[in-house]
Amino acid sequence: MGPAVTGPSGEESSQVPGPQGHGSVLKRRTGLVSRLATPLGILAAVTAAFAYVGTVDPNDPGHYPVCPLLKLTGVFCPGCGGLRSAHAFIHGDLGAAFSANAVATTGYFLFAAVWVLWLVRAWRGRPLRIGLAPAWWWGIGALLLIFTVVRNLPFGSALAP
Repeated sequence: MGPAVTGPSGEESSQVPGPQGHGSVLKRRTGLVSRLATPLGILAAVTAAFAYVGTVDPNDPGHYPVCPLLKLTGVFCPGCGGLRSAHAFIHGDLGAAFSANAVATTGYFLFAAVWVLWLVRAWRGRPLRIGLAPAWWWGIGALLLIFTVVRNLPFGSALAP
């Protein structure tokens, strides 16, 4: 690190004073950058993935693998239609996005809300902790199971991709 500097209370610090004695400002800036690096990195990765799916149309065969569950059983999984949903979402067609996969489209909005919360908390130096009780996880699982069953039944064909 740098040379030890003795502060007013007699404690040693590894901060190196800047040209005007503002070493803590530099330390705060690098702390902010390191706190924001992960949320911004995740945003960059998600943006790149959505840009790819927005560019390479999943409706054209041969670009993406087929869902193994659909191929083997003919049953739509909860993720079936997710790429088509993302493609429509990127192009601003929310109706087609919901039609392809309503759960995935809802997930895009949920991700955006959680990401903004994460960024704000990281900016303020607080960790993002979303502690869901087991009942919530069971509820999410039940919702996905119901969605999967209903979209494979004749009366739920509106939910099928």
